Amino acid sequence: MAVRSGDVVGERARSGGVDRLKPDSVGLVGVVFMAVASAAPITAMTGNLPIIVGQGNGVGAPAAYVLVTVVLTVFSVGYVAMARHLTAAGAFYGYISHGLGRVVGMGSGLLAVLAYIVFEASVVGFFAYSLRGLVRSQLGVDLGWGWYALAGVAVIGVMAWFDLHLTTKVLGVALVLEVGVLGAVSLAVLASGGGPEGIVGEAVNPLNALNGVGGSGTAGAGLGLFFAFCSWVGFESTAMYGEESRDPKRVVPRATMVSVIGIGLFYVFVSWMILSGNGVEHAIAVAGGAVPGKDGNSLFFDPLGEHLGAWAVTLFQWLVVTGSFACAMAFHQCAARYLYAIGREGLLHPALGRTHPRHGSPYVASVVQSGIAAGLVLAFLAAGMDPYVHLFTLLALLGTMAILVVQTLCSFAVVGYFHVQGRHPETAHWCRTLVAPLVGGVAMGAVVALLVANRGTAAGAAAGTLLFALMPYLVIGVFLGGIGTALVLRRRRPELYARMGRIVLEEAAER
Repeated sequence: MAVRSGDVVGERARSGGVDRLKPDSVGLVGVVFMAVASAAPITAMTGNLPIIVGQGNGVGAPAAYVLVTVVLTVFSVGYVAMARHLTAAGAFYGYISHGLGRVVGMGSGLLAVLAYIVFEASVVGFFAYSLRGLVRSQLGVDLGWGWYALAGVAVIGVMAWFDLHLTTKVLGVALVLEVGVLGAVSLAVLASGGGPEGIVGEAVNPLNALNGVGGSGTAGAGLGLFFAFCSWVGFESTAMYGEESRDPKRVVPRATMVSVIGIGLFYVFVSWMILSGNGVEHAIAVAGGAVPGKDGNSLFFDPLGEHLGAWAVTLFQWLVVTGSFACAMAFHQCAARYLYAIGREGLLHPALGRTHPRHGSPYVASVVQSGIAAGLVLAFLAAGMDPYVHLFTLLALLGTMAILVVQTLCSFAVVGYFHVQGRHPETAHWCRTLVAPLVGGVAMGAVVALLVANRGTAAGAAAGTLLFALMPYLVIGVFLGGIGTALVLRRRRPELYARMGRIVLEEAAER
């Protein structure tokens, strides 16, 4: 299976000048596992749902997930249209380069690199925080969180050295377990008829997604919707595995739609049952910190203990740890593939574009990503910061801000590719490749605005840090830095400029 990088460098790519990722490593199920593991259902539910219930939409928390499912499905319609014609490891980078041009593509590519690089370290912080607390409470051993974080980074790095078979197996086990326990408690609540108010029907009324809890109005609703969107971060990674999947033109579009709709339906069901099982007023009070001795985790622990027993609570606590580890591993794979995609074009160090001679993995880029993640952990550790309050929260916000900007641009790239440039008229459609991407792009832009407006609340105790203050400028600076790099290369290194975002699978290139 050869690769193609456009008219300028196609011959070099076909003659072996570009290292390939190992083909046929994963099928539809494997790609779905990678994407859903990035979204991390158990981490998203335990981390985001309490905020949505207590400070965001209140009774409308499940409705917020309904609304976001619709928006992301609309976004995905255009996204998968591009995936049917372009297959590359740097998904957003390649799509935007083709749809909006190389200059904007390079800015977007570096933003995507920033997002996935910090996502791994962020989730490793949550993993270390959760594991330390669990080991301390259940085993009586207390180690510093840095040991857990660095061990997590090391294990992830070792596993990423091999091809995706190993990673998908580990992620598959972790994902089945965490989805299983969340599904079990939700089904138990449904079978018992709900909590003190029964099954709360108004919770899934989409209009309630626009109301804030306790009279907070649009401010609370905006905060809740933002955290609902955060629960999906990572689903778009399906396209990154196109080069390693079987029949990418079919696998990537299907995996994307299965992931976004499947995750959405699951989130709606779980949040609806958890809210109903606790009772609306009690759930809002617990999530808002108004009940002594209770916190956001109690929304899950209480129904679990009531319906399934204490053993289920213990299992759930361990699955939060394994789920966050799986999420960090999935983000590591994303970051490594973006570094690899840009590296093999010669835009960063060319060694980043090498693949393992036996496993076909982007092993150099993976090692570099492990080093960056470890460096971020050590920096926060040296600064005396908390793994949850600072490492997890701040880097998650930074990465989310960056990736939402890239998703917004990707929506408009679909319009540019099919309608402004007139590519593939057989695929272009007034709804799928014009209206849907425009609606999705506007909606994504609104989410970015929600993030900017609510970033102080989202950061919580970390809002007073220097990194928080610099966050918007980092995103803008990286994007402008990518644009500047592209403009310089266009003038001084036209052969490199011609390659930007253009290395794709030959059988997936424009036909």
